[in-house]
Amino acid sequence: MEKKVLVLNLDHSPVAIVTVQKALVLTILQKATSLANFDYLRIRTIDREFFYPAVIRLYEYKNIPYRGVMLNRANLYKRDNFSCQYCGSKKNLTIDHVLPKSKGGKTTWTNLATACHRCNTLKGDKTPEQAGMKLFALPFRPTLSYFLVEYAERHAEEWIPFLQVRSV
Repeated sequence: MEKKVLVLNLDHSPVAIVTVQKALVLTILQKATSLANFDYLRIRTIDREFFYPAVIRLYEYKNIPYRGVMLNRANLYKRDNFSCQYCGSKKNLTIDHVLPKSKGGKTTWTNLATACHRCNTLKGDKTPEQAGMKLFALPFRPTLSYFLVEYAERHAEEWIPFLQVRSV
């Protein structure tokens, strides 16, 4: 698997993840500077050798409207570590509205939790308190950095010092 490069804005906020080719073009054109490299990797041409960038920072601030992390099944499961928030099971996962829709609950990050089919059925059309169930963790809206840290821990530990994880 080819390593990816984290692109930071001038204020060090994450902007994108790009290929090494794109990162090298940005640095050669002096639109970005390298802040961290993958020490064990090099890119060689006939007459030059380049460090393989891990993190680059743009020289000019780019105003990129923050749209947040998309609320979808995959991201919700990832946020909840692919486990039921009531019993910890990792099988037959579904999505539960903590405050049921019939009681005014919305489809938002802070009202959705991953639940196994059994717990979701037991809870039914009740709140966790009414059903006598307790959530392992309260639902929250994750930031982009939250997901980038998870990726970085597995594939790019060089990114971690540049990512700040804050729950919103």
